[in-house]
Amino acid sequence: MSWPSLTPGRAHCGGGVGLGTGTQEIVHFHGEHEADVHLTRAMIAKLRPALLGSSAVRLRAGSGWVTVRLDMGSDIDLLATLVSAALQANGVPDTVPDGCTRTRPVPGAR
Repeated sequence: MSWPSLTPGRAHCGGGVGLGTGTQEIVHFHGEHEADVHLTRAMIAKLRPALLGSSAVRLRAGSGWVTVRLDMGSDIDLLATLVSAALQANGVPDTVPDGCTRTRPVPGAR
C-alpha cells in the first residue's frame, strides 16, 4: 500500500511487516494470507454489522483489532477499505491500548 500517511516498520508483535502513523500501528501482516487492522473499538462498533457479514473478517472480543484473511482479490480491496477506516479512527486513540491478536485470548470470537 502506498498511502503517504503510512510508514513501514516491523510489526509490534514481532510477526512481520507493520504499517503505521507516528507511534500508532495501523496494520500488520502475519504471512501472505492474513493481516490485522487496528480499527479501534469505537470503529468496530460502528462497522459491526458489515464486519460480521464478511467471511474474510474475524473479530476479537474486547479488541480494537480485526483479522482479515487474504484469500481472494476482493479481500485485498476489503483490507484497503479497512485500513482507510483505521486511519480515520486512529485519530482518537482507544482509552485502553491493545496489542496484536496473536497475543490475546480469543474468548467469544468467531
